[in-house]
Amino acid sequence: MKITIITATYNSSQTIAECIDSVNQQTHQDIEQIIIDGYSIDKTLEIIKSLPNRVIKVISERDKGIYDAMNKGIKLSTGKVIGILNSDDLYIDSKVIEKIASIFETTSADCVHADLYYVNKDDTSQIVRHWQTCDYVPGAFKKGWHPAHPTFFVRKEIYEKYGLFNLDFSLAADFELMLRFFERYHVTSIYLPEPIVRMRLGGATSKNITNIILQNIECYKAFKVNGIKVSLLYPLYRLLPKLKQFFHA
Repeated sequence: MKITIITATYNSSQTIAECIDSVNQQTHQDIEQIIIDGYSIDKTLEIIKSLPNRVIKVISERDKGIYDAMNKGIKLSTGKVIGILNSDDLYIDSKVIEKIASIFETTSADCVHADLYYVNKDDTSQIVRHWQTCDYVPGAFKKGWHPAHPTFFVRKEIYEKYGLFNLDFSLAADFELMLRFFERYHVTSIYLPEPIVRMRLGGATSKNITNIILQNIECYKAFKVNGIKVSLLYPLYRLLPKLKQFFHA
């Protein structure tokens, strides 16, 4: 089974080598990594071209942001299953994609999700937060639950059936897409109860308090556009589980 890994980059020269290396080390053989670059002006493209990798295509052009880049990657993908790996993230070991592929090969699940480690941006061995999720149950999103997006693998046919990232959301399009898939269209997902990604702290949604507030507003909006009623206390439900994760890192 071919697995497509989509990586969006923009001036990612400090981390892209580690990201690509974590894909290149995967024991699962049938992998393509598609890199969509937002017209980087640093050495990102030079580094990509200099490394042994499984990249099938690299596109560098101006885009409308990271979710636009992800949509381009999905359209170009030839794998039956698609995963998203940010340019500053990496898989936790060489067996990750092998485990993911095995689940899809032996079940009819539409999606697979797992756990994630947030790590220090300068030292990826230092765990700051352990995002431990669980099996999905209907209505879970309203209570603050959602998968860690970098651990979320989806059959391509699900994107083709239920749509790509909604570019009306600049900070929470990944949340809106997962909400739409789970709560509106009732896709099936299998939970792999182990961390599979190391994600550096400091991404766009968490880099300052303003973005955190704006992301929560967008998450609330995501329920509305999908016709799902949610409590005004939702931002609190969303925040509390995340605070606990810092104490269990």
